[in-house]
Amino acid sequence: MESMIETLPGQYRWAAELAQAEVPAARSALICGMGGSGISGDVAAAVATGPVFVHKDFGLPPWAPSLPESIVVAVSYSGNTEETLSAVESARAAGLPVAAVSSGGRLSQLATDGGWPLIRVPGGLQPRAAFGYLAGAVVRLIEGAGLAHDVGLDEAASITATLLGDGLRGPGRRLADDLAEELAGRIAVIMGSGLTAVAAYRWKTQINENAKSPAFVSLLPEADHNEVEGWTTLGTALRRTVGVVMLRDDSEPESVGARFRPTSRLLGEGATIVGEVWAQGTSRLARLASLAAIGDLVSLRLARIAGVDPVAVDAIQQLKQTLGES
Repeated sequence: MESMIETLPGQYRWAAELAQAEVPAARSALICGMGGSGISGDVAAAVATGPVFVHKDFGLPPWAPSLPESIVVAVSYSGNTEETLSAVESARAAGLPVAAVSSGGRLSQLATDGGWPLIRVPGGLQPRAAFGYLAGAVVRLIEGAGLAHDVGLDEAASITATLLGDGLRGPGRRLADDLAEELAGRIAVIMGSGLTAVAAYRWKTQINENAKSPAFVSLLPEADHNEVEGWTTLGTALRRTVGVVMLRDDSEPESVGARFRPTSRLLGEGATIVGEVWAQGTSRLARLASLAAIGDLVSLRLARIAGVDPVAVDAIQQLKQTLGES
């Protein structure tokens, strides 16, 4: 997995150098995908300048056919994700235009046969390790549809390269190792807001899959209206078992920024507050990519501490076999 994560800067550069996809102009986009592919929709929605919605389920939302001049973007690294193919079939039945991102499989074949816009990403990686390829490709598609511009793929590549460094020994490594040492043996709760909420979800899923450890996301300001009450009674037991990391961004609204410190103080009465990580960069994509890179490093360090293989996803494969999925 380390060698896959090392390729992230090059993945963003690859996306930046893509020829502009021929995508019909759209007033909105609905991005459909699951897991390591689906998070590319969250990234696109976070950097878009027009309305972009994300769907992680079978079929389409019931309101999708009523979206005027919309495009459905199907994302599946393997090309064979059951839920995403279901969404494509629903889009075709509703007469909605479709674009696709995949490394091959059934989705690529459908796109080729149907003459749909298709960005074929390089294969051979775990989907979660193709984050830059998938997010970059989806962003380029919505750029082509007129729903994003100047997203910052080159800056994302540069900042990620600096943080990761050669052999994952860049300046982000020490921060990640320190955070992982505090999180080891604990359930991670990653707190974010707005742009950093997307990065928080990436941290959660990377810790789940790479470190084989439970992790959860907490979002401000919503958590201040319910969740903080749930941290007040378990005391020592909670402090031993839960570690909180807060993802911050200089561009966060002042009203949200003002909530982090008092929320941290309340949570600290129960859980262990591990620390804050601040986004770096100018563009929204670069800032998100910087936080995601640190999260990747944290998950790899947690895997080493736990003595687990970050590549294998045995539980997921077992579930797929039970369900009869490829």
